[in-house]
Amino acid sequence: MTAADPKTVPAADTLTATRRRLARPVPLGRRSIAVLALTSLVGVAGFGWPLLAATDSALVGHSTDAPWLFALLLPLLLAVVVAQISEGRSAGGGAPGLDAKSVALLGVLAAAGAALRPLGAGTAGLEPMFFLMVLAGRVLGPGFGFVLGSLSMFASALLTGGVGPWLPFQMLAMGWVCLGAGLLPGAATLRGRGELVMLAAYGAVASVLYGTVMNLQGWPYIAGLAGSISFVPGDPVSANLVRFAAYCLATSLGWDLPRAALTVVLCLTLGTSVLRALRRTTRRAAFDAPATFRPPEA
Repeated sequence: MTAADPKTVPAADTLTATRRRLARPVPLGRRSIAVLALTSLVGVAGFGWPLLAATDSALVGHSTDAPWLFALLLPLLLAVVVAQISEGRSAGGGAPGLDAKSVALLGVLAAAGAALRPLGAGTAGLEPMFFLMVLAGRVLGPGFGFVLGSLSMFASALLTGGVGPWLPFQMLAMGWVCLGAGLLPGAATLRGRGELVMLAAYGAVASVLYGTVMNLQGWPYIAGLAGSISFVPGDPVSANLVRFAAYCLATSLGWDLPRAALTVVLCLTLGTSVLRALRRTTRRAAFDAPATFRPPEA
């Protein structure tokens, strides 16, 4: 038995460390966090301002504010991408950021998500794109995931003709779903069945919360509802939130639960293969991977 060449050991260790580093999600720097926080604040304001409307206000839907929200959302998404790219370059040999190949991957995954959405056709709330968004957000990180979720919804709306006042709200809600997946613990260490169970559980919760948040953008403007579930302008926020919870239970839970169940099934059955493919792709798409050279064998 011959002893290993000591010169090859550091190279192998470096290669292993590099692979582990590139298997982690794209991290968030200060600029990315600031832009994401600003984008989320804009989204929360867009969803929630009707709850603060006065008694004599005339709520007529999002036909007036949705274009402004969309006009704000697009440059903010671009700002997230630019921040991730700049932070990746400044990181040097540290954690990876977005680069040209990663941006190309973003486009491919957004197209895949858009193609998956029509497969369920909204039947009973079944939307197979959710499991891909959760897994991609897990592998690629919260900043990348937020942009991916928003772009996937935008692309699917163009594909299915679903462009309307609800679109910017769908983009924000799906962005939050992917962002949350990227923030789950154990991104660099947790693997196997435990990771799949965690992602499936998160996917179920996120699927229900997505439907709940989307209800909020339309519920204040629906006329003719029973008094126990209708929005009352000028009432305390707490009272309106109780009515909103009753509205969700009465109208959308039958759609949200099947979406959650499908997401769980797909995460548990296809999750291992999809996660492995995404992680392999992120390793190959990284420009920042340092080159290592081994001395020629004697």
